[in-house]
Amino acid sequence: MRGAILAGGGATRFGGRPKGLEAVGGERILDRLVRCFADALGTPPLLVANDADAPAWRDDLRVTADIQPGHGSLGGILTAVAVAPAPVVCVAWDMPFVPATLVRALAAGLDGADVCIPASDSRRGLEPLCAAYGPACRAAIEERVAAGDLRAVGFHQAVRVHILPLDTVRALGDPAELFFNVNTAEDLALAEEIWRNRASSRSSDERTPGRPR
Repeated sequence: MRGAILAGGGATRFGGRPKGLEAVGGERILDRLVRCFADALGTPPLLVANDADAPAWRDDLRVTADIQPGHGSLGGILTAVAVAPAPVVCVAWDMPFVPATLVRALAAGLDGADVCIPASDSRRGLEPLCAAYGPACRAAIEERVAAGDLRAVGFHQAVRVHILPLDTVRALGDPAELFFNVNTAEDLALAEEIWRNRASSRSSDERTPGRPR
């Protein structure tokens, strides 16, 4: 099982910088995800990025551009499936709070399925940019791309899909935080607030009676 960080296109910018290079809790989102994959799968992830500067972001990562440019998120998933190669767990690089436990659950969910995708309580209901994909996805995605259907879930009807139940996801954390993504300066500020609240909660737990201070 491999991992892939989907960094999007070279035109995707945040405050003049690629948004995955922004820091949350003093650590770049990209670095947080690399650490997450190392903890979950024991190997560094593939970085799917179309920015010409991407190889300089982390010199320890293999970097590849989209094999079929201009197809949005689905193009990133296709690239990860083909180049990583599948089976692969894909995570968008603007998600700072994806834990190793979720990555492992997604990887395990491919047993008997071609896609393992988590349910969420967002308006989408599913999180295709934080999901696991098997080898059969490549042909299914290529077929939908050829048909002009670039929806990230448009190929699901052609493969076996396992949805990680919402109750299972909630056991790993608050879905609103697990799948939180940074798209704006306001989102970055909110991510920092979430990180501070988590750090404060951990500190409080350590100071509870019966535990060493």
